[in-house]
Amino acid sequence: MTVYLLGSRGPEVLKIQQQLSELQFYSGPPDGVFGGGTDSAVRAFQLSQQLQVDGKVGPGTWGALFNGADVPAPTVTKESLDRQCLALTGGLETDHPPPDCFAGLSGDFDDQGMSFGALQWNIGQGSLQPLLMQMNQNHPDIVGQVFGPNYATFVAMLGETQEEQLVWARSIQDPIRHVLFEPWQGQFKTLGRLREFQDIQAESAAGIFRQALALCNEFGVNSQRAAALLFDIKVQTGGIKSWVKSQILSDFQQLDQSGDGDVPLEVARLRIIATRSAASANPHWVADVQNRKLTIANGEGTVHGNYYHLESQYGISLNSGFR
Repeated sequence: MTVYLLGSRGPEVLKIQQQLSELQFYSGPPDGVFGGGTDSAVRAFQLSQQLQVDGKVGPGTWGALFNGADVPAPTVTKESLDRQCLALTGGLETDHPPPDCFAGLSGDFDDQGMSFGALQWNIGQGSLQPLLMQMNQNHPDIVGQVFGPNYATFVAMLGETQEEQLVWARSIQDPIRHVLFEPWQGQFKTLGRLREFQDIQAESAAGIFRQALALCNEFGVNSQRAAALLFDIKVQTGGIKSWVKSQILSDFQQLDQSGDGDVPLEVARLRIIATRSAASANPHWVADVQNRKLTIANGEGTVHGNYYHLESQYGISLNSGFR
């Protein structure tokens, strides 16, 4: 069952805010982020309609807001598993839900010039340029429309050396805040929201997804949630070291075949993978990495203030089988 609540984000939340605003329950900016103001507005609306006052927009509250309509599931829940995993990790990387995670954009804060897309491909490592070049090669008319008068400059940049590309990227952003100047900021955001460029991002991430599935087979986990966890590990930390794999498999042997108490065996194994892989990260980031990985292993949690529920928000369940 789809439920929108504190920490939810996306176009459906924006629709809720707009309707609450029209009904004069919400006075904040409609931004697609279910924060405290939206929570208060939902509770006030529920009270006025004699509904259960819990701040959650499920079937009852959605139906009351929208003339009996069914609560819609996010569009990404209808996508293929690889696309869902990309959107989830993209959301964790950029703090934005789909489709905006595909348009995640940051400047030179890490000396990479510019990072863009769900997996933050960047100029400094040479990972972003191939995606931009492929988009321009496949869809020059669309790219031309997006960048308008800046299109010639954009194309010229793609033909320059990497050092020249870094200089260019730094020239179109604030050197202190590392935020791109307009109109470049808006133009790249527009590019990232296009299905054509999202397809290119998915193609670029396909190899990582296959490696994640191979790790699933290696560890004997076969749920959609397992694929999401191993994909996220591959993206964030590059994989799992051999000595960590040994620790994980050793921990597996200590588990009862039925799981860990009331926890299914699959979830117990995913928690071990999450905890062991996080422990091998940079000591400064272990707690943050572990929280992110356990959120995926458990199917829900809060990361950087954003609430994630894998099945209702992304369509990623504990069901077995990769599709």
